[in-house]
Amino acid sequence: MLNFELYNPTNLIFGKGQIEKLSTLVPKNAKILLAYGGGSIFKNGIYDQVINNLKGFEIVEFGGIEPNPRFETLMKAVEVIKTEKIDFILAVGGGSVIDGVKFISGAVNFEGNPIDILQKRILIKENALPFGTVLTLPATGSEMNSGYVVTIEATQEKLSSGGSALFPQFSICDPTVISSLPKRQIENGVVDAYTHVMEQYLTYPTDAFLQDRIAEGILQTLIEVGPGVVKNPTDYTLASNFMWSCTMALNGLIQKGVPSDWATHMIGHELTALYEIDHARTLAIIGPSLYTVMFETKKGKLAQYGRRVFNLTGSDEEVAKEAINKTVEFFHTMGMDTKLSQYTEDYSKTADFIVNRFDERGWKGLGENQLVTLDKVKSIVELSY
Repeated sequence: MLNFELYNPTNLIFGKGQIEKLSTLVPKNAKILLAYGGGSIFKNGIYDQVINNLKGFEIVEFGGIEPNPRFETLMKAVEVIKTEKIDFILAVGGGSVIDGVKFISGAVNFEGNPIDILQKRILIKENALPFGTVLTLPATGSEMNSGYVVTIEATQEKLSSGGSALFPQFSICDPTVISSLPKRQIENGVVDAYTHVMEQYLTYPTDAFLQDRIAEGILQTLIEVGPGVVKNPTDYTLASNFMWSCTMALNGLIQKGVPSDWATHMIGHELTALYEIDHARTLAIIGPSLYTVMFETKKGKLAQYGRRVFNLTGSDEEVAKEAINKTVEFFHTMGMDTKLSQYTEDYSKTADFIVNRFDERGWKGLGENQLVTLDKVKSIVELSY
């Protein structure tokens, strides 16, 4: 097992009706920026619940944070915070809103050009504006980690960063909020969380026995509850296990002491930036192709995954190959198309574009062993057509 440090100061408040605790969690006398997305919180009643539980607080609203939060939009929020002298942010939304608020939190007191935070991947370790979250869409795990992804519209780049100062102070997670979500968003949430686990698990065999078992447990839970929660999001048993799996998939626990990949995300982000394909669906496009192209380096873990998660039998080679097929089948069950050509007709030059972009950034080798070289990236994307 690799050496590690585990730090997670987020106070997670989970379950029905927990939004009633909101007024006790926000600092007294705070002037709040209430940040949200496209307005779904008005339709599902979350907005009213938030306002009712924040009586007595001064609130300034900032809406319109996009599903892939834009740097340009978030900088407008930074200006509002400075003008209005805001001292606390409340993110009410899914991973995109929470990611956006993390960037805002770090950018407010940043000395220099805030775009450098993204393009130079500067980690924010101090002087961030405190914030909390009310989660409305389980998927990214952003409610209990310190990372985020933001899109720069001007350059069509989707970039990630974070820092130890960007953990939410608290996150309220009420599984009943998913009852009003569109089917597509729940499907996305299941596959997003599933791939988050795969990025931290599907590398090469290690001696981190407990991390593997926890990761496999999350995967099995998502397979078990995913189809059902899409059909019946009002089932609290399904909804609560779905939401907790999404959080556990990326709150840092299963990543400790083990190697991680994240190449699927790096490539997938480019598809979102280029074609506006839902984040989870880019992962379903790229993941299986990456496992295939990198088969020899991942065969050992693929075989373990196939045996433990899908109960497959046979040689390592047979089980590893069938595990990829079973993963694709699960993605199809969750409503995912798994080829780029199913989303756009303008895909023929995508591999070259992504390779050139990675080359310009100096991303010569991705993955757990930096073996996802530029030629491998090209093969992965082309196999995804």
